[in-house]
Amino acid sequence: MSDSTYIIVAFVLYLGAMMAIGVLYYKKTSNMSDYILGNRQLGAWIISLSAEASDMSGWMLMGLPGYAYVAGFNAGWIGLGLAIGTLLNWQFVASRLRNYTELANNSLTLPDFFQNRFKDNSNFLRVIPAIFILIFFVIYTSSGFVAGGKLFETIFHLPYEYSLFLGAFVVVFYTFVGGFTAVCTTDFIMGLMMFGAIIIVPTMAALSLGGITETTTAIFTAHPTFFQPLIKPDGSTLSMIEFVSLMGWGLGYFGQPHILVRFMAISSSKEIKPAMNIAMTWVAISLSAAVLVGMVGSVYLTDSLKGTNAETVFLVMTHRLFNPFAAGIVLSAVLAAIMSTASSQLLVAASAIAQDFYAAIIKKNASEGELVWVGRFSVLAIALMSLLLGLDPNNYILDMVAYAWAGFGAAFGPITLAALFWRRTTRNGAIAGIVVGGLTVLIWKQLELFGIYELVPGFIFSAIAIIIVSLIDKAPTKDITDIFDKMVAMENDH
Repeated sequence: MSDSTYIIVAFVLYLGAMMAIGVLYYKKTSNMSDYILGNRQLGAWIISLSAEASDMSGWMLMGLPGYAYVAGFNAGWIGLGLAIGTLLNWQFVASRLRNYTELANNSLTLPDFFQNRFKDNSNFLRVIPAIFILIFFVIYTSSGFVAGGKLFETIFHLPYEYSLFLGAFVVVFYTFVGGFTAVCTTDFIMGLMMFGAIIIVPTMAALSLGGITETTTAIFTAHPTFFQPLIKPDGSTLSMIEFVSLMGWGLGYFGQPHILVRFMAISSSKEIKPAMNIAMTWVAISLSAAVLVGMVGSVYLTDSLKGTNAETVFLVMTHRLFNPFAAGIVLSAVLAAIMSTASSQLLVAASAIAQDFYAAIIKKNASEGELVWVGRFSVLAIALMSLLLGLDPNNYILDMVAYAWAGFGAAFGPITLAALFWRRTTRNGAIAGIVVGGLTVLIWKQLELFGIYELVPGFIFSAIAIIIVSLIDKAPTKDITDIFDKMVAMENDH
């Protein structure tokens, strides 16, 4: 058999297993709680690896190594910001959100929680967040499809458009069929695959170059600036604005619906601490290894990768390091990374349509079975929009992720923190924060003011809007503050 045939066999085995999981959970999905949150019955291992796999996506195996390939340790600032954000999210948000969403009328989605938390009868706190979820998840999901397109194009030399549709098909299939539990179960498997792949590739490459010392010397000789985290590839010094922009990625964690929904689905708040320990171990090792992939790849690959091709450094190294079948297994981890995030995003966006548009506005008495099918068909519609956006092969994966990450972080991060920690937050303050944060990112991205990452001003302006409007507004009613106090009491008991 040819090399491509062996890789195809490995891919088919992996993809078949993932699709089988979707079919397995199809009969177990009968209502929206099952489809969206797995009926809040998932344990620490599943939730922790599912959260991180859906978080890191193909950009960890392609986008970040590609950045490190040209920037060295300079790329590590993104990783450090993300690691800090992950820790703070698990430490302060996870348990409160798990308990509060259950107290707040068993909220199933983030917009659902906002509406129930502030007892909003106007549906503004469901519709407005749902709009931003759709906008930014189309961009985010598209980045995953682009990564999949580049994967199949690089390995099988297929036309980019065919590759794009092939990768998207499998993601859509098991998300459409299996729902949240299928997505989390496959994410758990994918998280393990990603972890193994991101470690083994730079390790094997370093060994083939003679070992750690020889590889380090080769990198330093070829790229002296790689070991100076404050020096950019062109030799200039990293400015304060650039440093804040890179570290600012960590702010985005507090507002990512596909990560926050994992906290809502865990079986008990007692599972949060062990889940956090598992997640942080995975994150610290994986992000460090992702940077090493790019740095080692810069000397392992004798032919230079230019432009967007730099983001294929992991793929090219894998293809050259392993025999075809082993390469297929390792490359399946890239597909796993892409699928884990894209499926989670599709599910959250579809949930927003079914739960926060259809059930809230169009048909309030819709049955559970009907809502599940609305969610499933929403998956198809959102996937189609993401595919159309991803048709340009010159899209940078990291740029697309950065845009969507900023949108969610600014629109939902400040209000999530305020809803969980500030008793005085009001409904109008929540609306103002979501609108100001989301619009700031959309506008700032187009204007590119001061060269700062749009998440930073978006997060700050959103927080200011929440505080000012809430203080001007009437204080929350007693029934709202009573539930808040009950949530705080639950936290203190633990």
